[in-house]
Amino acid sequence: MSGLMKRLSIACVTVALAAGIHSAAGAQETFTLRFNHVLGPGEPYHQGFLSWAERVKERTDGGLTIEVFHSAQLGVEEDIIEQIRQGANIGQNTDSARLGNYVPGIAVVNGPYFVESLEEAFALADSPTMQEWQQELAEQHGLKVVCFDWVQGFRNFFTNKPIRTPEDLAGQRIRTPPAPIWQESVRALGAEPVALNFTDIYPGLQQRAVDGAELVYPNITAASLYEVLSHGSETKHILLVNFQVVSSQWFNSLPEDYQTALVEECRTAGQETSATIEQAVAEAKAEVIEQGMTIVEDVDLEAFRKAGEKAYEVLGLIEAKNKVQEEIGK
Repeated sequence: MSGLMKRLSIACVTVALAAGIHSAAGAQETFTLRFNHVLGPGEPYHQGFLSWAERVKERTDGGLTIEVFHSAQLGVEEDIIEQIRQGANIGQNTDSARLGNYVPGIAVVNGPYFVESLEEAFALADSPTMQEWQQELAEQHGLKVVCFDWVQGFRNFFTNKPIRTPEDLAGQRIRTPPAPIWQESVRALGAEPVALNFTDIYPGLQQRAVDGAELVYPNITAASLYEVLSHGSETKHILLVNFQVVSSQWFNSLPEDYQTALVEECRTAGQETSATIEQAVAEAKAEVIEQGMTIVEDVDLEAFRKAGEKAYEVLGLIEAKNKVQEEIGK
Protein backbone atom coordinates (compact mmCIF):
# COMPACT_ATOMS: atom_id res chain seq x y z
CA MET A 1 0.00 0.00 0.00
CA SER A 2 1.41 3.43 -0.92
CA GLY A 3 2.01 6.10 1.70
CA LEU A 4 -0.89 8.13 0.34
CA MET A 5 -3.25 5.18 0.54
CA LYS A 6 -2.16 4.45 4.09
CA ARG A 7 -2.77 8.04 5.11
CA LEU A 8 -6.21 7.99 3.47
CA SER A 9 -7.03 4.69 5.14
CA ILE A 10 -6.00 5.98 8.57
CA ALA A 11 -7.99 9.17 7.99
CA CYS A 12 -11.10 7.16 7.09
CA VAL A 13 -10.73 5.01 10.18
CA THR A 14 -10.26 8.10 12.34
CA VAL A 15 -13.37 9.76 10.90
CA ALA A 16 -15.36 6.55 11.37
CA LEU A 17 -14.23 6.20 14.98
CA ALA A 18 -15.02 9.83 15.68
CA ALA A 19 -18.45 9.42 14.15
CA GLY A 20 -19.04 6.29 16.23
CA ILE A 21 -17.94 8.02 19.41
CA HIS A 22 -20.16 11.02 18.63
CA SER A 23 -23.09 8.71 17.90
CA ALA A 24 -22.57 6.80 21.16
CA ALA A 25 -22.37 10.05 23.08
CA GLY A 26 -25.59 11.21 21.44
CA ALA A 27 -27.31 7.95 22.38
CA GLN A 28 -26.22 8.33 26.00
CA GLU A 29 -27.84 11.75 26.18
CA THR A 30 -31.31 10.50 25.22
CA PHE A 31 -33.51 9.13 27.99
CA THR A 32 -37.11 7.99 28.26
CA LEU A 33 -39.28 7.71 31.36
CA ARG A 34 -42.46 5.62 31.05
CA PHE A 35 -44.77 7.14 33.66
CA ASN A 36 -47.74 5.16 34.99
CA HIS A 37 -50.79 6.24 36.99
CA VAL A 38 -54.08 4.55 37.85
CA LEU A 39 -56.40 7.49 37.11
CA GLY A 40 -58.45 7.97 33.97
CA PRO A 41 -57.60 10.30 31.06
CA GLY A 42 -60.32 12.72 32.16
CA GLU A 43 -58.77 13.35 35.59
CA PRO A 44 -56.94 16.67 36.25
CA TYR A 45 -53.83 14.71 37.21
CA HIS A 46 -53.50 13.20 33.75
CA GLN A 47 -53.44 16.62 32.14
CA GLY A 48 -50.93 17.71 34.77
CA PHE A 49 -48.63 14.80 33.95
CA LEU A 50 -48.85 15.62 30.24
CA SER A 51 -47.87 19.21 31.07
CA TRP A 52 -44.91 17.94 33.12
CA ALA A 53 -43.81 15.77 30.19
CA GLU A 54 -44.08 18.62 27.69
CA ARG A 55 -42.05 20.99 29.86
CA VAL A 56 -39.29 18.46 30.52
CA LYS A 57 -39.01 17.61 26.84
CA GLU A 58 -38.80 21.28 25.91
CA ARG A 59 -36.30 22.11 28.65
CA THR A 60 -33.97 19.23 27.69
CA ASP A 61 -34.36 19.77 23.93
CA GLY A 62 -35.88 16.32 23.62
CA GLY A 63 -33.08 14.64 25.55
CA LEU A 64 -35.47 13.44 28.26
CA THR A 65 -38.91 12.27 27.20
CA ILE A 66 -41.76 11.27 29.52
CA GLU A 67 -44.40 8.94 28.11
CA VAL A 68 -47.56 9.10 30.25
CA PHE A 69 -49.78 6.02 30.67
CA HIS A 70 -53.19 6.42 32.33
CA SER A 71 -55.58 3.84 33.84
CA ALA A 72 -52.74 1.60 35.07
CA GLN A 73 -51.85 0.66 31.49
CA LEU A 74 -48.38 -0.45 32.57
CA GLY A 75 -49.67 -2.53 35.47
CA VAL A 76 -50.74 -2.55 39.11
CA GLU A 77 -49.13 0.13 41.28
CA GLU A 78 -47.41 -2.23 43.71
CA ASP A 79 -45.91 -4.26 40.82
CA ILE A 80 -44.68 -1.10 39.11
CA ILE A 81 -42.97 0.09 42.29
CA GLU A 82 -41.05 -3.18 42.49
CA GLN A 83 -39.93 -2.77 38.87
CA ILE A 84 -38.80 0.76 39.71
CA ARG A 85 -36.74 -0.57 42.62
CA GLN A 86 -34.96 -2.89 40.18
CA GLY A 87 -33.83 0.07 38.06
CA ALA A 88 -36.45 0.14 35.29
CA ASN A 89 -37.01 3.45 33.48
CA ILE A 90 -40.56 3.63 34.84
CA GLY A 91 -42.22 6.22 37.07
CA GLN A 92 -45.35 5.93 39.21
CA ASN A 93 -47.79 8.30 40.83
CA THR A 94 -48.15 6.89 44.34
CA ASP A 95 -48.70 7.91 47.95
CA SER A 96 -46.82 7.88 51.21
CA ALA A 97 -48.95 4.98 52.42
CA ARG A 98 -47.32 2.65 49.90
CA LEU A 99 -43.90 4.21 50.42
CA GLY A 100 -44.42 3.50 54.11
CA ASN A 101 -44.03 -0.18 53.28
CA TYR A 102 -40.31 0.62 52.88
CA VAL A 103 -39.79 3.57 55.24
CA PRO A 104 -42.58 3.33 57.84
CA GLY A 105 -42.42 6.91 59.10
CA ILE A 106 -43.26 8.55 55.77
CA ALA A 107 -46.70 6.93 55.85
CA VAL A 108 -47.89 9.63 58.26
CA VAL A 109 -48.46 11.97 55.30
CA ASN A 110 -51.52 9.93 54.37
CA GLY A 111 -52.79 9.61 57.93
CA PRO A 112 -56.10 11.09 59.15
CA TYR A 113 -56.10 14.91 59.28
CA PHE A 114 -52.27 15.06 59.02
CA VAL A 115 -52.27 18.12 56.71
CA GLU A 116 -55.39 20.12 55.96
CA SER A 117 -54.38 22.76 53.38
CA LEU A 118 -52.22 23.15 50.28
CA GLU A 119 -49.89 25.41 52.24
CA GLU A 120 -49.26 22.69 54.83
CA ALA A 121 -48.79 20.07 52.11
CA PHE A 122 -46.25 22.15 50.17
CA ALA A 123 -44.37 22.97 53.40
CA LEU A 124 -43.56 19.28 53.78
CA ALA A 125 -40.77 19.63 51.21
CA ASP A 126 -38.78 21.74 53.71
CA SER A 127 -39.21 19.32 56.60
CA PRO A 128 -35.79 17.86 57.62
CA THR A 129 -37.49 14.63 58.69
CA MET A 130 -39.21 14.27 55.31
CA GLN A 131 -35.86 14.85 53.58
CA GLU A 132 -34.24 12.12 55.69
CA TRP A 133 -37.01 9.66 54.80
CA GLN A 134 -36.63 10.43 51.10
CA GLN A 135 -32.88 9.86 51.31
CA GLU A 136 -33.49 6.50 52.97
CA LEU A 137 -35.96 5.53 50.23
CA ALA A 138 -33.40 6.36 47.54
CA GLU A 139 -30.29 4.87 49.12
CA GLN A 140 -31.72 1.75 50.73
CA HIS A 141 -34.77 0.94 48.62
CA GLY A 142 -34.03 2.28 45.14
CA LEU A 143 -36.96 4.72 45.11
CA LYS A 144 -36.23 8.32 44.18
CA VAL A 145 -39.00 10.77 45.09
CA VAL A 146 -38.99 13.35 42.30
CA CYS A 147 -41.50 15.57 44.09
CA PHE A 148 -44.71 15.42 46.11
CA ASP A 149 -46.40 18.72 45.28
CA TRP A 150 -49.39 16.90 43.82
CA VAL A 151 -52.39 17.31 46.15
CA GLN A 152 -55.49 15.52 44.94
CA GLY A 153 -57.98 16.99 47.39
CA PHE A 154 -59.86 15.73 50.43
CA ARG A 155 -60.95 12.11 50.62
CA ASN A 156 -64.50 11.47 51.78
CA PHE A 157 -66.59 8.38 52.41
CA PHE A 158 -68.87 7.33 49.55
CA THR A 159 -71.44 4.73 50.56
CA ASN A 160 -75.09 3.81 50.21
CA LYS A 161 -76.07 5.42 53.52
CA PRO A 162 -75.39 8.77 55.19
CA ILE A 163 -72.28 8.98 57.40
CA ARG A 164 -72.18 11.66 60.09
CA THR A 165 -70.24 10.05 62.93
CA PRO A 166 -67.68 7.22 63.23
CA GLU A 167 -70.47 5.05 64.63
CA ASP A 168 -72.31 5.30 61.29
CA LEU A 169 -69.46 3.39 59.65
CA ALA A 170 -69.87 0.35 61.89
CA GLY A 171 -70.16 -2.79 59.77
CA GLN A 172 -69.40 -0.93 56.54
CA ARG A 173 -66.80 -2.63 54.32
CA ILE A 174 -64.87 0.25 52.78
CA ARG A 175 -62.48 -0.15 49.88
CA THR A 176 -59.01 1.12 50.64
CA PRO A 177 -55.57 0.69 49.04
CA PRO A 178 -53.43 -2.22 50.35
CA ALA A 179 -51.13 -0.38 52.76
CA PRO A 180 -51.11 -0.30 56.59
CA ILE A 181 -51.82 3.43 57.08
CA TRP A 182 -54.86 3.24 54.78
CA GLN A 183 -56.14 0.12 56.48
CA GLU A 184 -55.67 1.41 60.01
CA SER A 185 -57.05 4.86 59.16
CA VAL A 186 -60.30 3.41 57.83
CA ARG A 187 -60.51 1.03 60.79
CA ALA A 188 -59.84 3.85 63.29
CA LEU A 189 -62.59 5.94 61.69
CA GLY A 190 -65.09 3.15 62.31
CA ALA A 191 -65.26 0.99 59.18
CA GLU A 192 -63.89 -2.37 58.05
CA PRO A 193 -61.11 -1.84 55.46
CA VAL A 194 -61.05 -4.01 52.34
CA ALA A 195 -58.02 -3.80 50.03
CA LEU A 196 -58.90 -3.40 46.36
CA ASN A 197 -57.13 -1.85 43.39
CA PHE A 198 -58.75 1.31 42.08
CA THR A 199 -59.91 -0.34 38.86
CA ASP A 200 -61.71 -3.04 40.87
CA ILE A 201 -63.91 -0.66 42.88
CA TYR A 202 -66.87 -0.53 40.46
CA PRO A 203 -67.22 -4.32 40.06
CA GLY A 204 -66.51 -4.74 43.78
CA LEU A 205 -69.50 -2.53 44.58
CA GLN A 206 -71.68 -4.27 42.02
CA GLN A 207 -70.83 -7.66 43.51
CA ARG A 208 -71.19 -6.30 47.06
CA ALA A 209 -67.66 -7.27 47.98
CA VAL A 210 -67.52 -3.77 49.50
CA ASP A 211 -70.15 -1.33 50.74
CA GLY A 212 -68.34 1.85 49.79
CA ALA A 213 -65.03 3.59 49.23
CA GLU A 214 -63.12 6.61 50.46
CA LEU A 215 -62.07 8.76 47.53
CA VAL A 216 -61.94 12.29 46.15
CA TYR A 217 -64.86 13.68 44.15
CA PRO A 218 -63.14 13.55 40.73
CA ASN A 219 -62.56 9.80 41.25
CA ILE A 220 -66.33 9.34 41.53
CA THR A 221 -67.12 11.11 38.27
CA ALA A 222 -64.16 9.65 36.35
CA ALA A 223 -65.17 6.08 37.23
CA SER A 224 -68.96 6.74 37.17
CA LEU A 225 -69.19 5.43 40.73
CA TYR A 226 -72.36 7.46 41.29
CA GLU A 227 -74.05 4.62 39.42
CA VAL A 228 -73.37 2.24 42.31
CA LEU A 229 -73.17 4.64 45.29
CA SER A 230 -75.89 6.92 46.65
CA HIS A 231 -74.22 9.07 49.34
CA GLY A 232 -71.09 11.17 49.70
CA SER A 233 -70.27 12.17 53.28
CA GLU A 234 -67.72 14.98 53.64
CA THR A 235 -65.48 13.65 56.38
CA LYS A 236 -62.41 15.18 54.68
CA HIS A 237 -60.36 12.68 56.64
CA ILE A 238 -57.30 12.71 54.39
CA LEU A 239 -55.88 15.49 52.22
CA LEU A 240 -54.34 13.24 49.59
CA VAL A 241 -50.71 14.12 48.87
CA ASN A 242 -49.29 12.14 45.96
CA PHE A 243 -45.64 11.28 45.33
CA GLN A 244 -43.97 10.90 41.93
CA VAL A 245 -41.29 8.23 42.16
CA VAL A 246 -38.67 6.85 39.77
CA SER A 247 -35.73 4.48 40.11
CA SER A 248 -32.87 6.09 42.02
CA GLN A 249 -30.49 4.07 39.83
CA TRP A 250 -32.11 5.46 36.67
CA PHE A 251 -32.29 8.99 38.10
CA ASN A 252 -28.59 8.94 39.00
CA SER A 253 -27.77 7.96 35.40
CA LEU A 254 -29.24 11.22 34.10
CA PRO A 255 -27.08 14.27 33.42
CA GLU A 256 -27.33 16.73 36.28
CA ASP A 257 -29.25 19.31 34.24
CA TYR A 258 -31.80 16.62 33.28
CA GLN A 259 -32.23 15.70 36.96
CA THR A 260 -32.84 19.35 37.81
CA ALA A 261 -35.35 19.74 34.98
CA LEU A 262 -37.24 16.61 36.01
CA VAL A 263 -37.55 17.76 39.63
CA GLU A 264 -38.27 21.44 39.06
CA GLU A 265 -40.86 20.87 36.35
CA CYS A 266 -42.49 18.17 38.50
CA ARG A 267 -42.94 20.69 41.31
CA THR A 268 -44.25 23.39 38.99
CA ALA A 269 -46.76 21.12 37.25
CA GLY A 270 -47.77 19.58 40.58
CA GLN A 271 -48.50 22.88 42.28
CA GLU A 272 -50.42 24.17 39.26
CA THR A 273 -52.46 20.97 39.10
CA SER A 274 -53.14 21.09 42.84
CA ALA A 275 -54.44 24.63 42.48
CA THR A 276 -56.87 23.57 39.75
CA ILE A 277 -58.11 20.58 41.77
CA GLU A 278 -60.40 22.77 43.89
CA GLN A 279 -62.30 23.83 40.78
CA ALA A 280 -62.33 20.24 39.54
CA VAL A 281 -63.68 19.10 42.92
CA ALA A 282 -66.47 21.69 42.78
CA GLU A 283 -67.40 20.58 39.26
CA ALA A 284 -67.28 16.89 40.18
CA LYS A 285 -69.40 17.50 43.27
CA ALA A 286 -72.00 19.31 41.17
CA GLU A 287 -71.99 16.45 38.68
CA VAL A 288 -72.55 13.71 41.27
CA ILE A 289 -75.43 15.72 42.72
CA GLU A 290 -76.89 16.05 39.22
CA GLN A 291 -76.52 12.28 38.84
CA GLY A 292 -78.66 11.79 41.97
CA MET A 293 -76.08 11.35 44.72
CA THR A 294 -76.93 12.81 48.15
CA ILE A 295 -74.15 14.85 49.78
CA VAL A 296 -73.92 14.85 53.59
CA GLU A 297 -72.18 18.01 54.83
CA ASP A 298 -73.25 18.06 58.49
CA VAL A 299 -70.50 15.66 59.55
CA ASP A 300 -69.05 15.63 63.10
CA LEU A 301 -65.47 16.39 62.06
CA GLU A 302 -64.18 16.64 65.63
CA ALA A 303 -65.42 13.13 66.36
CA PHE A 304 -63.62 11.85 63.27
CA ARG A 305 -60.40 13.73 64.12
CA LYS A 306 -60.39 12.21 67.58
CA ALA A 307 -61.09 8.71 66.23
CA GLY A 308 -58.35 9.05 63.62
CA GLU A 309 -55.60 9.38 66.24
CA LYS A 310 -55.88 5.66 66.90
CA ALA A 311 -54.38 4.87 63.49
CA TYR A 312 -51.12 6.61 64.46
CA GLU A 313 -51.08 4.85 67.82
CA VAL A 314 -51.63 1.36 66.34
CA LEU A 315 -48.80 1.86 63.82
CA GLY A 316 -46.42 3.49 66.30
CA LEU A 317 -46.35 6.73 64.32
CA ILE A 318 -47.37 9.27 66.96
CA GLU A 319 -43.81 10.54 67.42
CA ALA A 320 -43.20 10.79 63.66
CA LYS A 321 -46.52 12.59 63.17
CA ASN A 322 -45.83 15.13 65.92
CA LYS A 323 -42.26 15.76 64.72
CA VAL A 324 -43.17 16.55 61.11
CA GLN A 325 -46.21 18.63 62.08
CA GLU A 326 -43.98 20.68 64.37
CA GLU A 327 -41.47 21.18 61.54
CA ILE A 328 -44.15 22.55 59.21
CA GLY A 329 -45.68 24.72 61.93
CA LYS A 330 -48.96 22.84 62.26
